[in-house]
Amino acid sequence: MRTRAIQLAQGLLVSSILFMSALLHEPAESGESTESTESAESTESAADGAFSRSVLLGRFDRDGDGKLDADERAALRDAFGGIDVPMLPAKPLKYTGVDRVRSAMSAEELRHTDNTPADNPMTDAGALLGRVLFYDRQLSGNNTVSCASCHHQDRGFADPRTLSVGFEGGLTARNAMSLVNLRYTNLRGLRPGFFWDERAPTLEAQALMPIQDELEMGMKLPDLERRLQKLPYYPGLFTAAFGSSRVTSRRIARAVAQFMRSLVSFDSKFDRSARKQEKRDYFEDFDGFTAQENLGKSLFIEGVRKVAEFGCAFCHIPPTFGMPKSFNNGLDAKYKDRGLGTLDRPSNDPFTPSNDGKFKAPPLRNVERSAPYMHDGRFETLEQVVDHYSDGVHAHANVSLAFADEKSVTATFGSTSGFKFTAEQKAALVAFLKTLTDEDFVSDPRFSDPFIRAGVKKADQ
Repeated sequence: MRTRAIQLAQGLLVSSILFMSALLHEPAESGESTESTESAESTESAADGAFSRSVLLGRFDRDGDGKLDADERAALRDAFGGIDVPMLPAKPLKYTGVDRVRSAMSAEELRHTDNTPADNPMTDAGALLGRVLFYDRQLSGNNTVSCASCHHQDRGFADPRTLSVGFEGGLTARNAMSLVNLRYTNLRGLRPGFFWDERAPTLEAQALMPIQDELEMGMKLPDLERRLQKLPYYPGLFTAAFGSSRVTSRRIARAVAQFMRSLVSFDSKFDRSARKQEKRDYFEDFDGFTAQENLGKSLFIEGVRKVAEFGCAFCHIPPTFGMPKSFNNGLDAKYKDRGLGTLDRPSNDPFTPSNDGKFKAPPLRNVERSAPYMHDGRFETLEQVVDHYSDGVHAHANVSLAFADEKSVTATFGSTSGFKFTAEQKAALVAFLKTLTDEDFVSDPRFSDPFIRAGVKKADQ
């Protein structure tokens, strides 16, 4: 009991010191104009503090086995007032530049597709702060959910539920989409927005919307700033990322956006095979693919009977497999959810009368893991998705797909034949889509939950 009391006192002392440090290091300026856009490119100032792995294990790993069991985690939580705290890496993690090593794209191609703004360059310290914010349940009104509650790493940062559950138990209106490769969305000269309906023009704007949503996380930004400013683990993280410990909503948005841009997946079977191609010619068979996977690749990229309009790549552009804008893919004859049409914008295509039923799907990387599919999660399997495009497309006025016969085009809200894949072609398409799975990405510790949770057994804690 005496040891436990000493630990509790030590923990509270550390918390008080860090909180006072945050106050003492407040910048005199009230605006954000003097804020540095460069971090120290190192997380030592945060990682070597009270929340580094080495320090936390040194204090709470009583049996010296290099991890924290349930009792040791309970003691840690007690020491910090009963809240979850992160265990930060002992050495800086590398978030920048990794994509340029693994990607099959050239540096110029990466630059042209990159949506990183000049005023928020990615840094290792900024992405680490964003990771902590992304997983922190203190960002919700009742401390029960985080961004990661609806975006699971093992699911390609998508939600396995049809609709997500908000902080008070309410259901969201749409399925939570995958967050992979959101950094590389500038395609065909277009810069689409984020969410299914593109309502957020940038990732920085997107980062704050779920936090403020009355159903999802239920926080007001001034309240959020005050709450995070008091948490003991943020002073060092904000200082490392932005030069001072001051917590602002703008800094929160920038850090979370940096972390989301770090969620880059370029090491799937597709990538490894593409890198072996001398000319990076996606139209040629890949040596590392099976015959079925090569058939699926041909159907996806070149189209049925080599007609590009009958190919999936018309909307999902390799090698990012992202979409340049929202499309209507004939899910319904009449839409309950109008998608992009709910926004007051002219049609994004001169050949369609409106934006009703148009949605911008996430990149297809790790699509094997990100079920269910579509904005409303109506399809549970990839086979059902392919069946839709083959046999279930409705001839809505805004459909962006080509059809297999002219009668389908003139049909009025009837179920059309779509691409009319054979059973062999359907299986091949599914096999190809599974080559986009990046096993390292879905288990990469850089993107994992850093918090020490009560009742959660983790080998690294």
